[in-house]
Amino acid sequence: MRRPRAKILRLAAVTAASAAVTAACGISNASTTGGLAAGPSGTPITVGISEPLSGPAQAQGFAPDGQACLKGYQLWASDVNSHGGLNGHPVKLIVMNDEGWPGSTTYDYKWLITHDHVDLVLAPFSSLLTATAAIPVTQHYHYALAAGQAGAPSVYAANDPYVFSTNVPVQTQMVPFANWVLGQPGHPTTAAYPMVSDIFAVPPVKTVRGIFTRAGIKDVYSHSPYNPAATPAQLEADAKIVAAKHPGIVVLGSIAVGTVRAFMRGFAAAGWTPKLFIASSGPDQGQAFLNAVGTGNAIGTMVPNGWYGAFPNALSHVMVQDYIAKYGGTASDINADVAESYSAGEVIQAAVRATGGTNQQKLANWLHANPVPTVLGTVKFGANGENVLAKNSALIFQWQLGSGGTGAKFVQVLPVGKLGSVSVDGTKSPLSG
Repeated sequence: MRRPRAKILRLAAVTAASAAVTAACGISNASTTGGLAAGPSGTPITVGISEPLSGPAQAQGFAPDGQACLKGYQLWASDVNSHGGLNGHPVKLIVMNDEGWPGSTTYDYKWLITHDHVDLVLAPFSSLLTATAAIPVTQHYHYALAAGQAGAPSVYAANDPYVFSTNVPVQTQMVPFANWVLGQPGHPTTAAYPMVSDIFAVPPVKTVRGIFTRAGIKDVYSHSPYNPAATPAQLEADAKIVAAKHPGIVVLGSIAVGTVRAFMRGFAAAGWTPKLFIASSGPDQGQAFLNAVGTGNAIGTMVPNGWYGAFPNALSHVMVQDYIAKYGGTASDINADVAESYSAGEVIQAAVRATGGTNQQKLANWLHANPVPTVLGTVKFGANGENVLAKNSALIFQWQLGSGGTGAKFVQVLPVGKLGSVSVDGTKSPLSG
């Protein structure tokens, strides 16, 4: 087994050159720029995390998300430390880079628990790395594992009483979109459902497919899920096959920006644009998505998401201001992964403060019995770690033209009438190469 090489990361850093790195989260005051707060003293409470930060093929396509997640964890720890720490102790993050490989994730959490003897752990990005790699380790050692990006059925199927997932279960994330389509007079009557074989990408697409099929919308494209290692050229070629079928709706099971970009390029090369286009992941990546596909191609694209910069939540507003003070930019630049990771930190923070320590059994018992306010809203956990308050809170977002008809803005559009929702643009803007 490899032995991690220690390397201190600055709070602002979100990349790692080595396969395993250690990050000490200091006591920077997030409400100021460049200053250090006096902060709490005493023995640090150590928090172990593994993330896909860098590596081959951008850590299997996960690097942008892993880096955003790390920012969320770092911001949470910095905010905790600037407000007295956890029970008077400073929080110190110990971060390892798994390069997007489940085997490395498994190793990392075992190392963090058995070698570094961390007091707490927080989950990596993605249901895949959490369900297949982190949970088996934390379950074995009976560590409470709070997660912000783990809503796939496989996460809950573990039936691990030490898992606590804050986000919306993935299989229900696109339901508001399906319900909205069926409520539109003269809605499209054909649809295609290309999807990558991934425990996050497949469930929401299958749910929509079932809803549409029962409602009489014809499935004009059938293909087994793509291998996650499929090249952009392979995906573009298949997108052209989809385009030849001219479905009115395309529901794409994507795992990253690259999947969506490949399909957009294939559609554009075929000279075709679906009327409605929604992807399970990728369009929620803010400026990174716009840079990859172009502003014009982004307009009209929809995506499920649990949070955005203008989310109407007081805790979220404070986090956004802290983020901007620390990293710069605007609210619209903040990746939802940041907020989701921050929410996982808030969950474990609440339990530590309520129980007065880091006893894992006490933390788990308290979290099963008590709701926790977070930047994503109040969360409450069922026996298998599912956020039972999130089942009916799935949101759909869309890229629309910015003010004055230029640029792009990322806005909540569904459910209709929900606080924060604006009108849906009912037709996807034309795609170009």
